[in-house]
Parts: sequence; structure tokens; C-alpha cells
Amino acid sequence: MEAIHERLLAWFDAHKRDLPWRGAGDPYAVWISEVMLQQTRAAFVAPYYRRWMERFPDVGTLADADLEEVLRLWRGLGYYARARNAHRCARQVRDGHGGEFPPSADRLMALPGIGPYTAAAVASIAFGEAVPAVDGNVRRVVARLFDLADPSLSQVRGLAAELMDTARPGDFNEAMMELGATVCTPRSPKCGACPLAAACRARAAGTVAERPRRRRRGPVPTRTWDVQVAVSPRGRTLVVRRPREGLLGGMWEFPAVEVEDGTDTGARPMRVAEPAAGGGEGGGRAPAARSMQVAEPVVGTVVELPPVTHRFSHFTAVYRPQRVEVAAEWGEAAGRWVTSSELADLPLPVAQQRIARAAGF
Repeated sequence: MEAIHERLLAWFDAHKRDLPWRGAGDPYAVWISEVMLQQTRAAFVAPYYRRWMERFPDVGTLADADLEEVLRLWRGLGYYARARNAHRCARQVRDGHGGEFPPSADRLMALPGIGPYTAAAVASIAFGEAVPAVDGNVRRVVARLFDLADPSLSQVRGLAAELMDTARPGDFNEAMMELGATVCTPRSPKCGACPLAAACRARAAGTVAERPRRRRRGPVPTRTWDVQVAVSPRGRTLVVRRPREGLLGGMWEFPAVEVEDGTDTGARPMRVAEPAAGGGEGGGRAPAARSMQVAEPVVGTVVELPPVTHRFSHFTAVYRPQRVEVAAEWGEAAGRWVTSSELADLPLPVAQQRIARAAGF
């Protein structure tokens, strides 16, 4: 085991990528990088991380910020629950821990949005705690190294703990993740460049491509929404804010009505949805959004815009947008009327941004 971690760390020292969070000893910086890297490629995260750290350089500035600003800065990274949890976590660190992160994985896991992996990564990198951080990359490296078809999480953690260099636990965890991300990849792994190739049991057995066994996913359902981009004589459009909890919570979107069977509602273009918990883009299956009739008649062109498709982790959303010119702006109880520049400043999900561009906003 000692020879394995020595070879791994020597490789990491020589070949690690130059990433903006590398070498950060500040637990806040480590934590933000790990939150952003969840289910997101490092190259994509890098510019977001730099902008985030410029605006929120420490846990206090993040805790003091408004959630809408946090979501706006996160816009485009996806999985927006991460941003909401980070904001909630920062406030708890500020209010309950004097602005200091707890120095152990067990205590870190008591904070909002911090699970075993993130807690282990922060504890090992920032505080030097010898605890393995196991993500998908590490699971793949361990499964191939020990030729395991379907190792459990506890099994992978146990083996990673045996391999760990207790003198450099943070570097060891980063090295394992780096190896999985750049060399021991899911497809076409670069075994010839791997520092652990000589010790890899899957390579010796010819089972690298089969380790770990890929889990089959069931069919992904499709859900459909009719979307209204109402345009007033002042050139403003109506947007509504999603409930704070749930997928894309706290973000803004154009009013929408979910079409249960994917067929035309028969009510377009007069239907404009009121905000309803869980409706619109994302969220679990919720009661159908209430609808209201436009207070003023449609006075101009009704334009059918191209459908927008967006893939979420558990379903595919299809949006059927329509640009509707109306005679006047009605009461703001349903949402907010905004100009193009105001719309650009709101935390708007990616699919809604595409709809906005198609509608000329």
C-alpha cells in the first residue's frame, strides 16, 4: 500500500492540472470549489469559481448576500440547490460557528448541504484530517485497482483509507480524483500513463473496461410546458419567481402551464400562469399551475417561438414558448414586469435565457 500512495503522490506533484483552487488552504475556498465541482467538469467550473471568489471572498460576504444575487452569480452552473445550500450553510457558519468552519468531517456534515464527500474533502485538504473523499472518480480508480465489479461505498472508503498517505491526506484525495478525471477515465482510460498500472488488478485481468459495472438507468420521462412571453406597450415582459424550495428554487421564469399529456392546451394565447409551487421549470410533480385570463386583450402579433428542450437529471423538459403582445400591464401580484436589461440581471435558468433570446429580450 505504501508504494501505491508514493507513486500516486509523485505523479500528482508532476502532473496535476493548474486549477484556481489548487493550493488553497482556506476551508471556505476549498468548500466552494468542491460544491461547484459536484457533477460539473473542472474546466467549466474554473471561470465561475474565479468570479465567485471575487464577489464572495469569504464566508461572511456570502452569508451577508441576498439569495437572488447568489443565484444570479451561479446562473449557468446548474443544480441550483447547491447555491441555495451554500448560502444557507454560510449563514449557519457565520451565526453558529463564529464564521469558522468546524475542523473535522463529522462536524462539517452537520452543516446544510455538506455530505460525506464534501466534508471529507474539506477536512482533508484544509485541516489535514486523514479521511478518504470518495466521488465517482475515486470509486472507479479503486474498483479497477482491486478488480471489483460493483463495490459498495463503504468498501471503497475502506480501501481508500488503507491506501491513504496520512502525512498528505488532502493531496492524496486530490490525487485520486485527478487520476480518475484525467487518466483512469470511464472510457478509453490511459493505462500506459497511469502511475498505478503495475499494481492494477483489473489491468492484469483484462477487465478494465468492465470495472466498475455500469448501472443501467431507466427511461427518462418528458414533461411539457406552454410558456407565455407577454410583451406590454412599454416593451416590458412578465416574469414570475419560483418557490424558494425545490429544483431551481428562488429563480425567475416566464409564466408557464404544464401540459399533462403533451397536447395543446386549447387556451393559447390567452393563458398566462400564476406562480404555483413546483410548477414551471423543474421541481417534482405538482398540482397544475393555476391560470388567469389576460386583463387586456391581445393587440399585436402572436408569434410561436421554437420549442426549447432542457435535460434535467430525472426528466426532460420541453418548453413551447409564445410571444404575445398585450394592451397593458396588469397587477404585479402575479410577478414582475421587467425590461431587457432588468431581465439580464435576474437569476434566470438556462432554458429561460434561451426563450428570452428567441423572444427578443
